Amino acid sequence: MKLSTLTAAIALTATAVAANAQEMVTYTTDQPFEDVAFGLETAILNEGLVIDHVSHVGEMLERTRADVGSDVVLYKQADAYSFCSATVSREVMEADPMNIAYCPYDIFIAEHADTPGQVTIGYRTFPEGAMQKVQALLDGIVRAAIEAE
Repeated sequence: MKLSTLTAAIALTATAVAANAQEMVTYTTDQPFEDVAFGLETAILNEGLVIDHVSHVGEMLERTRADVGSDVVLYKQADAYSFCSATVSREVMEADPMNIAYCPYDIFIAEHADTPGQVTIGYRTFPEGAMQKVQALLDGIVRAAIEAE
């Protein structure tokens, strides 16, 4: 019994390490944050998708900065957009039902406090195989948002 518990703990640790090693794809532009946000919303909607949630990460971190004892201003603005695609999600989850772990999909926009006027937009990368279809979708959306295509 103790050996199976230890094996489960090791498996959980290995999974957590792999998740933390996930990389990002980012693009930087000198377009104003508001323009990039509008471009992102438009690009998501143009794909026939619905934005499930917008997390105002920058506002939350600034609002709680003093409460957590920090004096570091991270962002001028930073948001994360969450959405899903019924068509693409079905395809990747039929390939592997555990791909549910990647849904919903997120794209972030950030203007760092130390580089005003530079806006970064991006997303986390996905594993090889079926999830590359999601990565291609997100890359197309991001590039359309900043008119990089």
